[in-house]
Amino acid sequence: MKTITFAAALLAAGTLAASAQQLAPSPTLDAIKARGHLECGVHLGLPGFSFANDKGEWTGLDVDYCKALAAAVLGDATKVKFTPTSVQQRWPILQSGQVDLLSRNSTITFSRNATLGLNFQGINFYEGQTFIVRKKANVKSAEELDGASICVAAGSTEEKNAADWFRERNLKVTITNFQKNDDAITAYDSGRCDAYTAGVGALAGQRVKLKVPDDHVILTKPISNDPQGPVTRWGDERWQLIVRWVLNGTIAAEMLGVTSKNVDEMKANSKNTEVRRLLGAEGGFGAMMGLPDDWMYKAIKQVGNYGESYERTVGMGSPLKLERGQNQLWTKGGLLFTPPFQ
Repeated sequence: MKTITFAAALLAAGTLAASAQQLAPSPTLDAIKARGHLECGVHLGLPGFSFANDKGEWTGLDVDYCKALAAAVLGDATKVKFTPTSVQQRWPILQSGQVDLLSRNSTITFSRNATLGLNFQGINFYEGQTFIVRKKANVKSAEELDGASICVAAGSTEEKNAADWFRERNLKVTITNFQKNDDAITAYDSGRCDAYTAGVGALAGQRVKLKVPDDHVILTKPISNDPQGPVTRWGDERWQLIVRWVLNGTIAAEMLGVTSKNVDEMKANSKNTEVRRLLGAEGGFGAMMGLPDDWMYKAIKQVGNYGESYERTVGMGSPLKLERGQNQLWTKGGLLFTPPFQ
């Protein structure tokens, strides 16, 4: 009798929890469905991460994430509009509701999370700040930049990191900031500065835009650790849940061996419980967020897993040719991991 009563209580609790989830509104998700597309804030133009060609077609690692999110929410990876944002514009544009999220190279920091009314929904790129210098300068490390002039984007974490790093080592540098990253790298390219500082991924993207890319070298030793990931506004917990778990899903897919090429076969035949939950074959995970149960199947089918995206946008299949490094799966020596789909 006690066993039956306990089981009934568990069932009732589960029913109440499910009902509570169904009643919890998501203004952002409702707005996206009503307008028929996702509004995604991206970088003004950074090759490998978010860059538009002459036809206005956007590509990059951050762009791919937005496409995967659109596929998960709307069933179509093309149903996304990209809004270019500068370092200064990005937070107000998100806070005002002009975009549904930011997917651009923005470092996760305590003060941003605590004071801007924003939440970071995971890490999609482990960045590290360093410098680009002219080969003829024969500079091998940041310590050798004592007395140098350095260009940087105003209001960026790189500006503060550089000032702190050189001051702590009693090294004298002249830091000149610019409103846009493109202005800073252009000033460096024209000879106004001895070095330009940004994350190694950003530097690789900016380097290809220099007049003579081969005349410049990126210093290999970083001065900081700057994890980056998608950003949402405070509130609307259901939307935050979706943004976070789509990112987790792309990483989990790579870890579980699910790709855009084998996703149909895996959904139909895999005996792995986590794979079946990820692809909507069982578990009802999509319904828990107000999405179809094949939300991640559509994202992976149309965009691919994290590894596929990395390789074609910034990895060896791209002009940037960045090695995976810290952005490799934790099972292969990197830092990338995801909580389980349980």
